[in-house]
Amino acid sequence: MSKNFKVGIDYGGTKIEGILMDDEGNEILRKRSTYEKNYENGIDTVKSLIEEFDSYTNSVNTVGVCIPGFSSKETGLVNNANCVWINDRPFHKDLERSLNRDIKLMNDANCFALSEAIDGSGANYQSVWGIIIGSGFGGSFVYKKKVIEGINQVAGDWGHQPLPYPTQEEYELNPKCEVGNCGRPLCAEQFISGIGFTKIFNSKYGTNFRTREIVALEANGDERAKKEFELYEDRFARLISVMIGIIDPDVIVIGGGMSNVARIYENVPKLLPKYTFSDKIRNKILRNTHGDSSGVRGAAWLWDSDKF
Repeated sequence: MSKNFKVGIDYGGTKIEGILMDDEGNEILRKRSTYEKNYENGIDTVKSLIEEFDSYTNSVNTVGVCIPGFSSKETGLVNNANCVWINDRPFHKDLERSLNRDIKLMNDANCFALSEAIDGSGANYQSVWGIIIGSGFGGSFVYKKKVIEGINQVAGDWGHQPLPYPTQEEYELNPKCEVGNCGRPLCAEQFISGIGFTKIFNSKYGTNFRTREIVALEANGDERAKKEFELYEDRFARLISVMIGIIDPDVIVIGGGMSNVARIYENVPKLLPKYTFSDKIRNKILRNTHGDSSGVRGAAWLWDSDKF
């Protein structure tokens, strides 16, 4: 094969996914593997995937890896990963040693935003803020196709900030964040993540629904679900308005399970003028293009973002 290829790895808590792409971003191969939830088996699984892709292309390919945490530039140790067995370990260095090559490693929200900025919903914009709303709530900022990590490596990652302009009901709800280095009152993730939204709904109405069931209830005209989505959208608009005041991105691209709730894209933009200090709201709010593939694709692009 004469083309150049790149490998992306999405290291998750229950699975490790790999993708082989060419220089144009076309997917050549994809494979997903489960693994034992321990440090050594995770590294072995990543190595096996990469060796399979290298064998297919008969070449040594570039490798980018995304993780649900970040590798400290100061210490080289992983922090804040929900795959707890890689926390406080030199995961980046150990992967490079195992693979016998340099790799690039970055937070999964950063890789999501980079993917959407390069050839996804943000491709035609200069500044892209990617937001992931699933079991958690996080984000990343990309400017001119480059991830802006920030000095603490948390730029754009707003999940554990307090909910702005809280109402009396929200004060009283005050769901507790169990993340070790948060625990703050009115933590935004507890209101906006899919899990947080669903917990609040079930607590208020004495139900035991899953998120997708509440979405279906709203689609069928259930008044409880309609009311809770209206509250959700207002909370989301308050949070976005604060970040617009800080980074003012051209486009906001939403990923994760809650990105599939169509009414968000219609209703949240209508609420932003209420909370944003601007004569007009010009920021676009778009659904992602690559869905669950954005993280692994962004990891593959880590070596090539300087080409754009």
